[in-house]
Amino acid sequence: MWDFSTDPEFQLKLDWIAKFVREEIEPLDRLFPGMGAPYDMENTKARAIARPLMEEVKRQGLWACHLGPDLGGQGYGQLKLALMNEILGRAQWAPTIFGTAAPDTGNAEILAMFGTEEQKKRYLQPLLNGEIVSCYSMTEPQGGADPGVFTCRAVREGEEWVINGEKWYSSNARYAEFIIVMCVTNPEVPVIKGASMFLLPKNTPGVNIVRNSGVHGEPPNNESHAYIRYENVRLPADALLGEEGKGFAVAQARLGGGRVHHAMRTVGECTMALEMMVERAVSRQTKGSRLGDKQFIQGYLADSWIELQQFRLQVLHTAWLIDQGHDYKSNRASIAGIKVAAAKVFHDIAQRAVQMHGSMGVSDEMPLANLLIRAAMIGIMDGPTEVHKMTIAKDLLRTAKPVAGPLPSANLIARTAAARAKYAGRY
Repeated sequence: MWDFSTDPEFQLKLDWIAKFVREEIEPLDRLFPGMGAPYDMENTKARAIARPLMEEVKRQGLWACHLGPDLGGQGYGQLKLALMNEILGRAQWAPTIFGTAAPDTGNAEILAMFGTEEQKKRYLQPLLNGEIVSCYSMTEPQGGADPGVFTCRAVREGEEWVINGEKWYSSNARYAEFIIVMCVTNPEVPVIKGASMFLLPKNTPGVNIVRNSGVHGEPPNNESHAYIRYENVRLPADALLGEEGKGFAVAQARLGGGRVHHAMRTVGECTMALEMMVERAVSRQTKGSRLGDKQFIQGYLADSWIELQQFRLQVLHTAWLIDQGHDYKSNRASIAGIKVAAAKVFHDIAQRAVQMHGSMGVSDEMPLANLLIRAAMIGIMDGPTEVHKMTIAKDLLRTAKPVAGPLPSANLIARTAAARAKYAGRY
């Protein structure tokens, strides 16, 4: 049976979240702006405001809901998490206040799944408590999104691992207490079978941040995406996260759900852009009437609403598929699909919103130009759009069967002949 309704009890929680985000968290984005701000544990003013909000979320039973009760969460499935993230996407600080900020969410999940008891005690519990933040260090300067050319190596020397190499755009490394880094441990096999994950404290000798890069438009001194050079970083043998050579299996465990969360946060951001467009349409007068009376503007609004509704349902369907027990492999086309759609829908709606607001749309007095930058980021992070399109195409081609003979199976001449043969003498 099809059902598009939300459980009334959970809807009450969503209503509380929406009010809380609007009234308590959105102001934080103005007081402490920038992508890295929610991760800066040394900003005492920000933490003094954020900490009571986090405690209120915990009292409401809504902290880190992606985790199971044994880890302090609710164990919500992807569908409920998607509906929550639709609201959290409206504020930069919201994921941190609700204990669902990336990359900490994914890092916590793989620590819970693959970490030893000692690793969980040292890294996982403080992360779950919101006392520290973490970094996921995978992308390399020369490799971009292609892990096949990764060169950062970890070599076993007795009871130690020694890491040498470089990583690029390791987000929040400057604020992180620890880093999860992927290294090649066996260069004699394809990297997908020869890479491993390691846990290392950020202050380990040899972990050198060459520089921090910011996203265009961020406030000065807020840059938080690190270019890291690992130089003879020595780690004990038990720093390995999961099994040696299984780094990509560990990585895949954190990606599927994370992409759903990103997509639904995108829905929230697109909804805000559409709200700004509608407000502008009924407020701005030009050429003797409201903007909203112009057919061009009506087209902008209608296209944006339709695209957003389609995208939202696509994401919720993918979340539902995951909740039905489909693993990443069987659901990879759906996950790739929402990743591709997120970037396009976000860009198109944000661009229309900028256009409707004219010069103010590109100014720093409105958040719209920033949304355009974020739309571009969505098309790059967690794998670029082009790679996800290849995944979808390969999935389609994998089950396709070639037709026998020179004509397509939909050829009307052949189909007519077959129909006449089937119903010969009856028409």
